[in-house]
Amino acid sequence: MGTRPRGFTLIELLVVMAIVALLASIAAPRYFGGLQKSKEAALRTSLNTMRDAIDHYVADKNKYPDSLLQLAEEHYIREIPEDPLVGKSDQWVEVPPPPDAQVSGNLYDVRSGAAGRASDGRLFSDW
Repeated sequence: MGTRPRGFTLIELLVVMAIVALLASIAAPRYFGGLQKSKEAALRTSLNTMRDAIDHYVADKNKYPDSLLQLAEEHYIREIPEDPLVGKSDQWVEVPPPPDAQVSGNLYDVRSGAAGRASDGRLFSDW
């Protein structure tokens, strides 16, 4: 009796590759879904932080700031955060105060400049 050469047959390799592909197809959507949800959570946190800084500015100075840059320069925020969905810090949409506002200034609210919808169906620009 001769010795059989060691190694894997083509069928064994195909079965293992099929199992790996199946596991990857199950894990990949969960990974990318989790990644998207973490970006959305980071966006909510950044918006809440900047809105809180605007509120503190108004409470201190009785006027709205002129821009996000002014908030950073006057140390109400350390720096203008990066929009996690866009990947840039200069894509924020600065919302001016309503015409009947009782105080002056140009920055009433801030919104994301990202296009598209969140996992709950709302537009990112409406957050």
